[in-house]
Amino acid sequence: MNLVEPTVDLTLAREHGLTDEEYADILRILGRSPSFSELGIFSVMWAEHCSYKSSKKYLKTLPSSGDRVLHGPGENSGVVSIGDGLAAVFKIESHNHPSFIEPVQGAATGVGGILRDVFTMGARPIASLNSLRFGPLDDPLHRHLLRGVVEGIGGYGNSVGVATVGGEVSFHDCYRGNILVNAFSVGVVEEERIFLARAGGVGNPVMYVGSKTGRDGIHGASLLASAEFDDDSDAKRPTVQVGDPFTEKCLIEACLEVMQTDAVVGIQDMGAAGLTCSSFEMASNAGTGIELDLDRVPQRESGMTPYELLLSESQERMLLVAREGREDQVREIFARWDLDAVVVGRVSDDGRMRIRWQGQGVVDIPVDPVARSSPELDRPLREPADHLERHKLDLASLPPELAPEEALLELLGTPSLGSRAWVYQQYDQLVQANTLVGPGGDAALVRVKREDGSATPKALALSVDCNPRWCWLDPYTGAQAAVAEGARNVACTGARPLALSNCLNFGNPEKPEIMWEFAEATRGMGDAARALGTPVVSGNVSFYNETSGRAVYPTPTIAMVGLLEDHRRYAVAHFQREGAPIVLLGNCREELGGSEWLAQRRGIEAGHPPSVDLEHEARLADLLVAAVAEGCVSTAHDVADGGLAIALAECCMSGDTQIGARVELADSIRLEALLFGESTGRVLVSGDDLDTLLVLAEAHGIPARRIGETGGRRLVVAPGAGPAWIDVEVDELAKQWKRAIPARLEEDT
Repeated sequence: MNLVEPTVDLTLAREHGLTDEEYADILRILGRSPSFSELGIFSVMWAEHCSYKSSKKYLKTLPSSGDRVLHGPGENSGVVSIGDGLAAVFKIESHNHPSFIEPVQGAATGVGGILRDVFTMGARPIASLNSLRFGPLDDPLHRHLLRGVVEGIGGYGNSVGVATVGGEVSFHDCYRGNILVNAFSVGVVEEERIFLARAGGVGNPVMYVGSKTGRDGIHGASLLASAEFDDDSDAKRPTVQVGDPFTEKCLIEACLEVMQTDAVVGIQDMGAAGLTCSSFEMASNAGTGIELDLDRVPQRESGMTPYELLLSESQERMLLVAREGREDQVREIFARWDLDAVVVGRVSDDGRMRIRWQGQGVVDIPVDPVARSSPELDRPLREPADHLERHKLDLASLPPELAPEEALLELLGTPSLGSRAWVYQQYDQLVQANTLVGPGGDAALVRVKREDGSATPKALALSVDCNPRWCWLDPYTGAQAAVAEGARNVACTGARPLALSNCLNFGNPEKPEIMWEFAEATRGMGDAARALGTPVVSGNVSFYNETSGRAVYPTPTIAMVGLLEDHRRYAVAHFQREGAPIVLLGNCREELGGSEWLAQRRGIEAGHPPSVDLEHEARLADLLVAAVAEGCVSTAHDVADGGLAIALAECCMSGDTQIGARVELADSIRLEALLFGESTGRVLVSGDDLDTLLVLAEAHGIPARRIGETGGRRLVVAPGAGPAWIDVEVDELAKQWKRAIPARLEEDT
């Protein structure tokens, strides 16, 4: 059959999201007009989502190397050594626009994609987390989106057999038109068995493995993830992929089994831009070319064109380069898992991608300009005109908080500070039997086992963090704070922070104000990562998170990974026994800018976010690691959103058994700042050996003071003398806290 394709011209190129300058570059590179299939390739590979053309300049400034880093940015996932010949493989990535259009499948395929990014490196995925942001739950649409996203994450993760052990969920009006769904996964691999995305060895067979190709997901990377939303966005529903977790489970096992042989040269997930992205990137990474025959691609729909086969984002597919002569061994392994494994091409030595369909050459493109040397832009920057206005906050003019107990109850009952149990109870937190600490604390903790199932003494601590309001007020400080909080949360378990992955969610990069926010956030992130010794080893940039010109707040989400050398000794975020001393590490400062109290009780989002002392944060992490290892701390909880009063309440009510506390505070600062200010660098700790803790704190240069004792069934917070500011039953606090999200969702029933 003769192939009849549209004639390519500038108008068609523009419809594919390419600029006039980019189309001129294509003509120069090819020396001719591109075919329709070639236009499709350029459009997806040069789209923001695949090329990172607006962010490359800034990503290069982030620290990405270190003593433990085995593979940094540029691979499917980052890889860090955790000792004894083992490595942790991890990444966080966005699936924002698909999840807004079709929440169940959008979120599900986000989970599936991040799992493939991990096991394509040879690692068995052992845990997942997520960072979810919605508009207010008084909006029926966002109640629908919350339910759908949680269903998609739970349905896929539970079925594929990877525990969902933590994450964050927040609600703000800035996400009303564009939710954020960021998925994180971590796996473990032997250092000698790491696989890379390389199409190496001229003459080696290129094999398509996994599910068959359909028409779902076409242009998801270029026209869905690389453009703003508008009134027509709902029409893009057909571009959202459909996932099958049971096939993914088979794909995991087949890939890990074939990786135990020496038949595999390189392998990559067919994620964004599908067969196009995987083939071009593998060839570019190896400095080779590839010849592909599209007729051999397994298809589940009839009459598919080359354009559709190349751009489809059907799920549960991988591209594998095998050693010549080992094709049958690969086929046999995948056949046992009821999956296709077909030779669709060969590695060539000319640096070009040559693709045939029904005997016709439909693509003949040099690899490097499409992949490694894709466009890099230096977009203009401009500080937002109202940026200084955002900082204006006259605390003296604010009416004082006359009802701190009422304020505490109200804040605990808001979706942004209430319990997330409604969300995480729908996730399987225990599958694979590695979970030591699941959702609900500062960081999750999962045991490390070898591929043969044998135990090790190690565990990984995992956390995802970002305060978007702070990043909107000051993206530099906000991004610093996100890195610092990630390290602090991981250290609260007793684990040493190792490295991070980031998911940088921003608005339209064509707007100078958005690029200024991005530049400032990456600058803050880089400074914090260097100071804390946590290099950025993987990540994702998600631009165009805005609808009808209204962008989300800058949301540079940080996924932090830490290492606990002995999983038998760790701390949790709740009080564990009565009569234990409560110690506050760090100082309370008169900082209310960007706080939940200010937003919820006064309806104000303004001021400078709390300052970040990175040297203090590094010493604090060292102290927590040492104190937990010494056994003098069994409870450690970060003071963050909502401030000290919220943190105390969470310590009392987030465990299996509720334990009250009496606390006395004598700080000479404004009461609202003392109880609800969100100053950084503070941790509540409790344990059995106060003397050792205080000695360790002094040695690390960390302010530490006993502020109270656990016990009873009430939370009492009082000054040194006089009536208590807060004196309330823990049961009453817990009732408000646990109902925060379910009460809003019941409005639909």
